[in-house]
Amino acid sequence: MQVFEFHFNPKLKPDLIFDSFCYEPENIYERKMGSLYLVGLLKNVLPRNLRFLEKLQKVIKEKYYKSTIFTPEKSLRESLKEANEFLEGLAKKGDVSWLGNLSFAILVLKNFKLNFTKVGGMKIFLLRRGQIIDIDKKLKFQDIEPYPLKIFGNIVSGKLSEGDLILVLTKEIFDFFQENLLLNEIAKLPRFSEKELKDILNRKKEELSKISGALLAISLRKEVLAGKREIILPKISKEFSLKEVLAPFLRPFKKFQKPKINIPNPKELIRNLISFVIRRKVLNKKLILILALILVLILGFIFSQLEERQKIRIYQKNLEEVNKKFNLAQGLLILDNPQAQKEANSLLKESLEKITPILKETQNLPKEFNVRILSQRDEILEKLYSLNKLEKIEEPELFFEFNREKFIPQKLVTLGDDLYFFSPYSKDLFKLNKNKNGELISVDKKFDLATMIADSILFFSKPNQLIVYRGLTPVNLKEPYPDFNFDALSSFKGNLYFLDKKAGQIIKYPSTGSGQVPFSWGTPEFWLKKAIVGKSIAVDGSVWVLEKDAISKYYAGNLQEKITPDIFPPPKDFSKIFTSPTLPYFYLLEPGQKRIVILTKAGEIIKQYQSQKFDNLLDFSVSEGTKIIYLLNGLKVYKINLNLNNR
Repeated sequence: MQVFEFHFNPKLKPDLIFDSFCYEPENIYERKMGSLYLVGLLKNVLPRNLRFLEKLQKVIKEKYYKSTIFTPEKSLRESLKEANEFLEGLAKKGDVSWLGNLSFAILVLKNFKLNFTKVGGMKIFLLRRGQIIDIDKKLKFQDIEPYPLKIFGNIVSGKLSEGDLILVLTKEIFDFFQENLLLNEIAKLPRFSEKELKDILNRKKEELSKISGALLAISLRKEVLAGKREIILPKISKEFSLKEVLAPFLRPFKKFQKPKINIPNPKELIRNLISFVIRRKVLNKKLILILALILVLILGFIFSQLEERQKIRIYQKNLEEVNKKFNLAQGLLILDNPQAQKEANSLLKESLEKITPILKETQNLPKEFNVRILSQRDEILEKLYSLNKLEKIEEPELFFEFNREKFIPQKLVTLGDDLYFFSPYSKDLFKLNKNKNGELISVDKKFDLATMIADSILFFSKPNQLIVYRGLTPVNLKEPYPDFNFDALSSFKGNLYFLDKKAGQIIKYPSTGSGQVPFSWGTPEFWLKKAIVGKSIAVDGSVWVLEKDAISKYYAGNLQEKITPDIFPPPKDFSKIFTSPTLPYFYLLEPGQKRIVILTKAGEIIKQYQSQKFDNLLDFSVSEGTKIIYLLNGLKVYKINLNLNNR
């Protein structure tokens, strides 16, 4: 692992302080906790708070490495609790000047597993194989409470890979990087190094001299102990041998025995040993200890065998119950009606839930029993996949693959037969037609969101600028409130609907366009009656708000119903929803389970497409005319031809 800290012009602004703190384990106890990295910034700082960041990081660091009995994630939570108590103590003493002025990021790395949290305007990115992933978007802010004071809240965890690069940037540095497309330049590096990074920064030396802030870069490289060869062998399970265990303890008796000895069963062995000792009158301390140890081993073996048999009996009983449920489900499926299928689906999920604990013990169970369990699991999964219309695609159709040296897409939108790819980190668009011919279009503007409107594409640039594709003049929307941040966009009849996740609000901009000015929008309206938790929205007359595992329907700002899809595998973390007035279905993206799900607007399953190749799903688009789904997976675009007639 390589760590690089860059501090840009620390004394440029007298009322601004920032710093970074990197801690590597110093002993075997701390090694269990991994590495700790902290980056902090405080603006509008008072003279008495010049050492504020140093004090805060010390509280976090000492608590983190003190709790070595915990996992890194648990220890980090304890550290955040301690930090919140420290900050609350300052507030109670009247020192609240740091409230609203503090930005702080905390990262923990152990065996390529990352746990992190942040507060304020700090930005955290993962750069992987040319991709730029804004990982701090996964943090949820709705749990932050003003009293009792809770500054640090949720933790995000994830598994990293060798070659990944983590970048932590203070806000002004991030804004500069984004404006000058420096993240793109770094992402395009074949292999990240300190020299390459310095070369990129030196080219902007003059501009960087006018800004102030910190950059922390963590490059992941696999660590191997010097002089130690890493050997990986399959684990071979060996059956227990009483003879081998007892052999060292039976050696003292060899002079009294024949060259060959057959080990009898445990009870007989105990009787023979006692009889031997009494008959030969060899009772002494050494032999008594050996005999006692042998007895303990034999009894331990007997009890372990009894325990194992009891466990197998329980598992056999559970397996019989599973088999009964499975047979009942098969009987219901013969009826071929929706209600029977729903009941069969529930029975199969219950069966899988009951058999799952046994699957974790397969290495310790008899071979024949293992075969039965695995066979039963496969039969259950086959039925569940069929009932839930899950199609596993071994080799999805690769429609196009980007060259990361030329363009790195993050999002896409469809217009007719053409696909348009864009990124909040690039000032270009990339157009791709149905014949797979690509064209890079220079627009000198970065786009964050897009939606279809009146046979055109409407692009949105944060914080509040709209551009209708094909060269129309940009339109600046009126700001709804201070510090707004729009995360999702949908349109209906010319009206625009924006989701602000942090505020938990949907903002509507009513269309006022007509005649010579077809695209214009009026004063923003708070559309919801109360705040919500949402990840994405789609509008077709009603507003559909996507949550982690459910969809809520709103009309006129009021909640009408909540749909929790009863599908298998059960949803864990949907990321995007799409529908329109002309489409009868919802399309839901779930990167974590490598799938896209299609539901009716009543929540009934229509189709699921899943593939192991969908390992970096970023976005998708549905071509309404040709019934095609395009999936943006990293630098690759996959194509799925829909066939939804046979339900």
